[in-house]
Amino acid sequence: MRKRSFKGRVLFMVAALVGPALIVPGPTLTQQLAQPTNEIALGSSPGGGGEGVAADSGGGTPTYEAGGPESLAYDGTHVWVTRQFRDAVIRLRASNGLSGGSFAVGKRPVALIVAGSNIWVANLESDNVMKLRASDGVTLGTYAVGDGPGGLAYDGTNIWVANRNSNNVMKLRASDGVRLGTYAAGRRPLGIASLGGNIWVANNLDDSLIKLRGSDGFRLGTYPVGDGPFGVASDGANVWVTNFFGRSVSKLRGTDGVILGTFAVGHDPAGISFDGSTLWIANSGENTVIRVQTGGAIVATYSTGKGPFGVVFDGINVWSANFGSDSVSTSNTQAGNPVVQ
Repeated sequence: MRKRSFKGRVLFMVAALVGPALIVPGPTLTQQLAQPTNEIALGSSPGGGGEGVAADSGGGTPTYEAGGPESLAYDGTHVWVTRQFRDAVIRLRASNGLSGGSFAVGKRPVALIVAGSNIWVANLESDNVMKLRASDGVTLGTYAVGDGPGGLAYDGTNIWVANRNSNNVMKLRASDGVRLGTYAAGRRPLGIASLGGNIWVANNLDDSLIKLRGSDGFRLGTYPVGDGPFGVASDGANVWVTNFFGRSVSKLRGTDGVILGTFAVGHDPAGISFDGSTLWIANSGENTVIRVQTGGAIVATYSTGKGPFGVVFDGINVWSANFGSDSVSTSNTQAGNPVVQ
């Protein structure tokens, strides 16, 4: 069947066209933000202290070089953001959006995960992952992985890395980065999440999820989902996957992979995260982030900058990484202060 690509939207992804999935129409919104979220423009300097972050009130066109923010993580104090075309990660104070530092990493960082008191970064073109101390950004280790690491998960003890070009998944011990195993995945594994001692991986070109046993990487099942699966998240009982070309999100039962529902969302849904009660999904094709109940109902829509890919909730506010406008959007009304500290 004819294949489609992200060309013109995203520079680094290709996905396949497969048969249609049954989609439940999205419910009427029960809440709609009257105002867009605050948008914080990201500066162009990849190293050193508080450099590289400026605020944008939304009134004018900011001046900056494209950094390609794609992924976010929240460590309890700061929101961390990858800037893949600047080979850096930055952190913003969740309380006010001010800079907490910018830190040089490997080439094209595209994924982040919090593991205890550390931040792990996947460097797509360096073929490695890095472990940074969250308190000060100091690099604690750099570990070689497969070709094109682009997805990260943490199971409480180990870091799991999805290598999108070598079509496999690697398991690293979080304490010291020692590689414990390498396991075959499908074609172009992207999103990855941990649930109940097992690891779930989205195979973007196979339109499927696989379930690996966390103890030894044994494949427990392969499950068809929608068109172009991208991001994966767990709600504690079920696994959710965004279907980028399908404009939908699929919910699978964690015990056996049975599809419990496929729900219409926005255009080009990418990043997804769970906040303890609801899910957040970044619709990269229509510049919104939506909040979704575990039953599939959309309960809120937030406008963002251009091309949001990553999304995270800090317990009070939602944040998105906007690939197309080199910015971060947040519902925090205190963010966006032009003074950079």
